Amino acid sequence: MSTNKPPVPPGPTPPQLPWKPVNLWLMLFALVALFWMRDLWVTSTEVKPIPYSEFLQYLKGGELQSISIGSQFITGTLKKPEPDGRTRIVTTRVATDLARELEPYNVRFEGVVENTLLRDLLSWVVPALLLLAFWSFIGKRMAGQGGFGGLLSVGKSRAKLHSETDVQVSFDDVAGVDEAKAELRESVDFLKDPKAYGRLGAHMPKGILLVGPPGTGKTLLARAMAGEAGVPFFSITGSEFVEMFVGVGAARVRDLFEQARASAPCIIFIDELDALGRARGVGPLTGGHDEKEQTLNQLLAEMDGFDASTGVVILAATNRPEVLDPALLRAGRFDRQVLVDRPDRKGRADVLRVHLKKVTLGTDVDPDAVAALTPGFAGADLANLVNEAALLATRRGADAVAMPDFTAAVERVVAGLERHQRVLGAKERHTVAVHEMGHALVAMTLPGTDPVHKISIVPRGVGALGYTMQRPSEDRYLASRSELRNRLAVLLGGRAAEALLIGEVSTGAADDLVKATDIAHDMVTRYGMASEVGQVVYERQRPSFLDLPDAMALDRGLSEDTARRIDAAVRAFVDEAFARATAVLTERRTLLEQGADRLLAHETLTEADLLPVAEAARQGSVPA
Repeated sequence: MSTNKPPVPPGPTPPQLPWKPVNLWLMLFALVALFWMRDLWVTSTEVKPIPYSEFLQYLKGGELQSISIGSQFITGTLKKPEPDGRTRIVTTRVATDLARELEPYNVRFEGVVENTLLRDLLSWVVPALLLLAFWSFIGKRMAGQGGFGGLLSVGKSRAKLHSETDVQVSFDDVAGVDEAKAELRESVDFLKDPKAYGRLGAHMPKGILLVGPPGTGKTLLARAMAGEAGVPFFSITGSEFVEMFVGVGAARVRDLFEQARASAPCIIFIDELDALGRARGVGPLTGGHDEKEQTLNQLLAEMDGFDASTGVVILAATNRPEVLDPALLRAGRFDRQVLVDRPDRKGRADVLRVHLKKVTLGTDVDPDAVAALTPGFAGADLANLVNEAALLATRRGADAVAMPDFTAAVERVVAGLERHQRVLGAKERHTVAVHEMGHALVAMTLPGTDPVHKISIVPRGVGALGYTMQRPSEDRYLASRSELRNRLAVLLGGRAAEALLIGEVSTGAADDLVKATDIAHDMVTRYGMASEVGQVVYERQRPSFLDLPDAMALDRGLSEDTARRIDAAVRAFVDEAFARATAVLTERRTLLEQGADRLLAHETLTEADLLPVAEAARQGSVPA
């Protein structure tokens, strides 16, 4: 028989008085005020202030027992208390020589103490306040938390933490980058079930680097990965690690990884990694900076110091992978590089379908047709295009966005804003019409050129007085020698038309000459298409997703003879293109004149308007 008794439930807890912590500063202030008031009361009841002349009378009368002399005041203790009970007197000091001179005249005199409060404020209190304000400002700038609390937390990570419920983006919101999504889905599966990948001894890469041109959706992909995995998402840019004080960046890296380990499984996303991970050393693409190098070293150490099986995936994005430190890209750190490139035609149509869900569309809008007009557009460019089309439709008071709105938006993005207020004279308008019709007629005649979509003599952008819009019918990744020669001829078709019909050339072909020279120079120095210099590469181009000066061609150090032959070959390509364009237009001079007159009358000719001209242009011969 068990002797255990059931536990007795505890009785009600007796009521207790609520306890509140006492403010130490308030107690100290109260004690100081108490002592000050006591001293003031004692002084007012025991000390009698008198003029200096009366003090001398007390002194000569032998009524003082002792005297205490200070820098400004003299205090005397009376032998006998005054009728009011006061036992001490106090007076302000007066210069002895002055008192000796005033005493025979039997006048009442006393010293006056100057009020130095304002001087004290200006000399001590105001500088202290300025210093306090300065450090408060520094603290706010460094940590964004205000005052000295921000200064003390300067080493804390600035990463923004998005919980699994905050990230509402999924892979369905990302289009046009199917290969990149497929690579990231594997990491998502790992975050959902890490043990499944360790069954055969495999482990997920510690870091994934997203590389690609700006606006292709690298940041969106990272957020979509976090949304699909349903894990916390730490987001920070590379520039937020580096501060003016040495050691702050390394401290922020340590704090970021500590937070990530505590929140595992999670994703750390570092945007613009090139701001933090630039290659160490000196050179055209590198640069010494102690704080950046310490921060990079700490990042490398942290990536080496944690196990991939903990469920922390490091994701980074950059559009300048060529400047990153090699130690950052080695195996065991950023093991995998995922290219997020500009979408092809199918990808652009998919991206447009995602963005078109947000606008009211007309029945004539075809995403595939819009995608055909936008080769080279990134995801951000397509989003901006849809917004521009919606703005144009709203401006004209339409109920839905129609296909002409998208065509006008493409022209607005590619060629610039129409400038109807720029009025050209009759002679200049005729020159521009002849110039643009020359481009179009050569393009419609030579094979392998991009179709002419539109011709206009309405000024656009900064300096374009007219434009001929050619949009390729498909994405191209290679160009043959004959296609490049035809492209040169199209560029010089405007200048050839001016020389043929007007008798002299103008400055309108300046941009055409620049583009033609660049193409001819690449044909000679990079593509080995000139027999005069042979199939040798004389200039190399650094791989880069940005058109930066340091990413342009690298000169091999050419001799004077080689440079002369390269210049001659470039000139030969350009001269040949001008001659071919002149031959095409001379044979079709009547079409050129009629097309220029029609363009002057209508200002803009579309692809449908140009169909009869294109058919007639193809009837003649084509120069070799």
